[in-house]
Amino acid sequence: MPWPRRKSHDYGRVLPTHRWQGLGRRQRFWRAFKPWLALGALLLLWPLLDAALVEPPAALSGAPERVTGPFTRCGTGNSANCVVDGDTLRIGARRIRLIGIDAPELHAPACPAEAAQAESATEALLALVRQGPFDMAGPLGDPRDKYGRELRVLTRVKPDGTVQSLGADLLATGTVRRYLGGLRGGWF
Repeated sequence: MPWPRRKSHDYGRVLPTHRWQGLGRRQRFWRAFKPWLALGALLLLWPLLDAALVEPPAALSGAPERVTGPFTRCGTGNSANCVVDGDTLRIGARRIRLIGIDAPELHAPACPAEAAQAESATEALLALVRQGPFDMAGPLGDPRDKYGRELRVLTRVKPDGTVQSLGADLLATGTVRRYLGGLRGGWF
């Protein structure tokens, strides 16, 4: 009588092998969770990768440029330097957009309240740039927004040695909001 045969490892298997079979609960969890974890990390890091949204670290910033001279409101004076609205300047032929903030639209506002807040934001920026010379620096590579404006961070070194961020000061006034990309809702 022949020896009893050994059954093959897949004897009696009705369903095809599946990638989850033979894995423990913890292994199945991590295999399912890893793509979602990677997506979450990418979404958290995305603002850091977009130069238009976040002020660049000093190591990734270009050399600062000193800006001096009188500033006026655009269209009201005959200065080469003027403030367009609460987040945009003109310096000669250059148009500069402050990184990381969003101001209400001064031209074609959605409502009277937005027009009043846009006026306040413009006056706040004008008051800040009139306080004296400031430095303007941007991320390496000279990025621009979709309207062709140069993206820059405006800072000023105070007499006590501290660095004043003009964008942070505008945020503190409450007339502008932090801009981290994506859709922008209405102001009111």
